[in-house]
Amino acid sequence: MFGCALANGQTAAAETASVADLSQSFFARNCNDCHSGDGAEADLDLTDLSMEVSDLAIHARWVRIFDRVRSGEMPPPDAAAVDAMEVESFTDSVEVFLQIAGRRFQQTVLRRLNRNEYANTLNDLFGTHLDLSMMLPEDGRSHEFDNVGDALGVSMVHLQKYLDAIDSVMDAAIAKTTSRPATQVIQANYAESREGEKFVGEVWRLADDGAVVFFQDLGYPTGMLRGAEVKQAGWYTLRVTGYAYHAEQPITFRAGLTSFQPGSDKPTLGYFQFPPIESTDGQPTTVEKRVWMEPRFMVSIDPWGIDTGNYNLRKQGIDGYTGPGLAINQVELVGPILESFPGRGHELIYAGLVRHEVEPTNPTTKTKPWYQPNFVTESTQPATDAAKVFRRVATAAYRRPVDDSDVQPIIELMTQQIDRGATFDEALRTGVAAIFCSPDFLYLQEPGGKLDDHAIASRLSYFLVRTTPDQALLDAAAAGVLSTDPSALIQHTRRLIADPRHQRFIDDFCDAWLNLREIEFTSPDRTLFPEYDPYLQHSAIAETRHFVSELIEKNLPVRNVVQSDFAFLNERLVDHYRDGLGQTDPVHGPDLQRVQLSDDSLRGGLLSQASVLKVSANGTNTSPVVRGVWVMERILGITPSPPPPGISGVEPDIRGASTLRELLDKHRDLDSCRSCHAMIDPPGFALESFNPIGGYRDRFRSLGEGEKVDLQIKQRRVQYRLGQAVDASGEMQDGRKFDGFVQFRQRLAADEDALARSLATKFLTFATGREMGFSDRPMIDRMVAESKQRGHGVRDILELVVTSEAFLNK
Repeated sequence: MFGCALANGQTAAAETASVADLSQSFFARNCNDCHSGDGAEADLDLTDLSMEVSDLAIHARWVRIFDRVRSGEMPPPDAAAVDAMEVESFTDSVEVFLQIAGRRFQQTVLRRLNRNEYANTLNDLFGTHLDLSMMLPEDGRSHEFDNVGDALGVSMVHLQKYLDAIDSVMDAAIAKTTSRPATQVIQANYAESREGEKFVGEVWRLADDGAVVFFQDLGYPTGMLRGAEVKQAGWYTLRVTGYAYHAEQPITFRAGLTSFQPGSDKPTLGYFQFPPIESTDGQPTTVEKRVWMEPRFMVSIDPWGIDTGNYNLRKQGIDGYTGPGLAINQVELVGPILESFPGRGHELIYAGLVRHEVEPTNPTTKTKPWYQPNFVTESTQPATDAAKVFRRVATAAYRRPVDDSDVQPIIELMTQQIDRGATFDEALRTGVAAIFCSPDFLYLQEPGGKLDDHAIASRLSYFLVRTTPDQALLDAAAAGVLSTDPSALIQHTRRLIADPRHQRFIDDFCDAWLNLREIEFTSPDRTLFPEYDPYLQHSAIAETRHFVSELIEKNLPVRNVVQSDFAFLNERLVDHYRDGLGQTDPVHGPDLQRVQLSDDSLRGGLLSQASVLKVSANGTNTSPVVRGVWVMERILGITPSPPPPGISGVEPDIRGASTLRELLDKHRDLDSCRSCHAMIDPPGFALESFNPIGGYRDRFRSLGEGEKVDLQIKQRRVQYRLGQAVDASGEMQDGRKFDGFVQFRQRLAADEDALARSLATKFLTFATGREMGFSDRPMIDRMVAESKQRGHGVRDILELVVTSEAFLNK
């Protein structure tokens, strides 16, 4: 055996030496003029390049060299011609060398649930809907993804926050009464509210029918309604009744939640629309939605799109205003809506146990509105009863069958707690909390090699619905079909895609892949872009998520990622996209509608969507470099080299005297910058047709030089100017020219193999929790070839991922 190991080591050393000799010979003839010594371009000295590719950083450097030579990017086009056979010999040898070395990087490290997965799992197992992700530390990221094992550590802070989270979930899930809570009907109106006392007669009007009429447009005062709140967390039916007042057209409004609690989120429940009361026979309209309410929240109603023109409500008073408004008659909350009683989480812990209410010392206490009953669980055999509970809870938490070895440590912990004076209930909760802080819950248990059926079930479920496997998947795992029958795996894949919980995948994947999580990272400059508002942002995010969901559900060709003949639009997006949108059917209201686009439309595909265009810009201007890198990394799956040391970025001139394109022309004159910018800049130039909030432009907006604009937005005259003309033309790295965004998009969409390869790689990374490496490329190439045979459908690509060796193995 020692002799075999020695022989293998000698063979590997000989192969390394052979590749080193061939590489240095190739570098000496073609590369070292620029890449040698202290002044080497891009800080890459090929004469001193280590062959220790077992080191991840050195391996990555070799991969970058291989890619640039294979693509023809290096040596650069203006260098002496390189013999094609010599390039082939070099790349073939290096490819085999890197494939062998890269296999050691393939395995996924033990992968922890990220905070979204943790929150989803607890809420689903206990039947709650708490916003736990805000309680947990932010996860690390590997490139764009926050579920990659290498970036997900665990600290004492994590463990404390996990304990806080499970404690909150148990508090919410455990029944507070012995009988099913009565359904509450909570009715509130602005006329009788504290807000009404303050603002009616000032900026709000009391209508003859008792409705309060708003005239502000997503501004001050907000439509917070203190009476529209609940005492018990749960699902409720929200009903808002009202109408468009003195209006010829319907009026849109936002229904949301607000809170006085410091740091609390203020979720938007949705945007709705009321028609004029004249169009409904004088009767107000009621809209409703199922919502999750907590005691900290109050309902808030805010109109959008009301234009009071030059009339100043605050200065001129409400009595003289005769324009349109939003009338709200009543806000109603009905609930809590219970699927069962006791609920799922209560039964998970207390099924089979006897609990009874502890009578208060003073019986009249039970009549008080603040009274909360206390319960105690009876147990004459605490260890036996607890073992049944812990086995049931651990089976659900660990996503696999459990045995005595899984449960015994928890029983011992509980016994210790009782010995120290804890009650049975307190010790039981401690044991349950310990289960949900156990490595068997926190980590996806994936032994090396071929995954077993329960590991596949967990991997598939956390990929497609972002939570623990449901009973159908667990049954399939128990039957052993997931690892042996690809058709069963595809069947469950399609079932989960059709599941409402798949929206979590759409949200999380788009947040990572397209960086939608950064949509609020910058605030558009209010002087340059006064038309930007929360309704537009809400609509833009929804547009992208609807679009990606459509690609998967309808299995549309991957070219739609960059060029489609349809879009999902509502009234706000149609107004925002009106320049360059082309001819479409009329779109009304806040709900997104699938709209067929005309051939001359600039919209269609991700690259022209407002959400993407906002996250790839800042709040003031756009950068062809930033947007170019975004397209390369997110759409084409190519990570450009970082700028060489000492090379500063190019900052835009917000005065409008020079365009960033003009500044980049000078930047590209530097030898060390030219090759990368030849790849990065063309997509960025094409996207210059769109401003930082996704509107079409043919001239840049400026705060300095330029032409004045005679326009009012939201009762204010705009202060920006129109500066220099936009030039969206460019030249692809392969020499093909494009005259603007439309032609660039056509060229990009034509390379479906590249789009499929990139999307498959993104899916694989998200599904397996590891970055795809050099040694994964042959597998991905096979997937792309198979995808091409099937027509490059997006769902086909996803199904190829879940049946791939990378998905089924670790």
